[in-house]
Amino acid sequence: MKYIRFEIVWFDSLGAKSSCVLVKTPDVKLIIDPGVAVMHPGFPASEEQKLRWYEAAGKAIRSAARKADLVTLSHYHYDHFIDFEGGLYRNKLLFAKNPNCYINDSQRSRAEQFFQHFCAELGGVRLEETLEEPQPQEYVDPRDSLVLSREKDFGDYGERRKALLKAGEKWFKARVNKWRKYRVIPELKFGKTQVVFPEGREFRFGGTRLRFKGPLFHGIEYSRVGWIFSIVVEHGGEKLIHSSDLNGPVIEDYAQWIAEEDPHVLFLDGPMTYMLGYTLNLINFNRTLQNALKIVRETPSCRLLIYDHHLPRESKFMERTRPIWETAKKEGKKVTTAAELLGKKPACLLSS
Repeated sequence: MKYIRFEIVWFDSLGAKSSCVLVKTPDVKLIIDPGVAVMHPGFPASEEQKLRWYEAAGKAIRSAARKADLVTLSHYHYDHFIDFEGGLYRNKLLFAKNPNCYINDSQRSRAEQFFQHFCAELGGVRLEETLEEPQPQEYVDPRDSLVLSREKDFGDYGERRKALLKAGEKWFKARVNKWRKYRVIPELKFGKTQVVFPEGREFRFGGTRLRFKGPLFHGIEYSRVGWIFSIVVEHGGEKLIHSSDLNGPVIEDYAQWIAEEDPHVLFLDGPMTYMLGYTLNLINFNRTLQNALKIVRETPSCRLLIYDHHLPRESKFMERTRPIWETAKKEGKKVTTAAELLGKKPACLLSS
């Protein structure tokens, strides 16, 4: 692309859990999700090697952050944000997931800790001094906007799905009751450092347009791990999407949204094939395959799809998602891991 360029910072295929990219337009330099975590115990590498990759990822993220003037944190999982290094955030505009709503308990706790450190190091104040009292507010159930996933025929799994969704609705209502009681973490500004909660908003910097899609489920409907946002970067008729953790995507409406956006470059996380049969059942796994196929087939402008994060965490990930790679080849599109884009072999395949 002419106007939107990007640098791979770190992704799972390089050996540590991350989904970090530096995006550059003529107006801004944006680092997306500067976080990293060590690979899980079952990853095919020694603990020493996993730590080396983790340290290398941290070094790459810090180096890339120095080039950026904007930062996004799509949610508060450690493979998407670092808590806390002032150098990553000082004198930057930070687009951070709203910590006050559409958030689960563990991420709210991590967000509180993050902003405690943020306030202390960058503002010289205590977070408690900035908190605001909650105001009456209605919270729309994000599933209400889903159409395709409601209409999908799940066959024999349909009754089980209804029970799970009913339980999910109950869980969501319990979260809403908590959000109404939280003391509100406000958007903060300390000198040239500023925090904005961007879900559902857009921002312009010269000819660059940033759009934030969310809150979106982190995986299946009512996923207990919370919500995320996706980001759309546009300039000069070009478009790049970093979808964050849609897990496939597993929800049909999210695949439809990406297809309608028709980006030129797409960063898409894949299904957690290393958890197949555990936290990922075959029904939802097949949903991810069909949804990814839809994206490959129905995005005529998308010539490059970086299919990484969650996916390359075990050696059979390509075999298990074979229809995606084969269909992309037939469609004349490039689907690749971040490692392969850099001319490297995915880390999970190095021992095979």
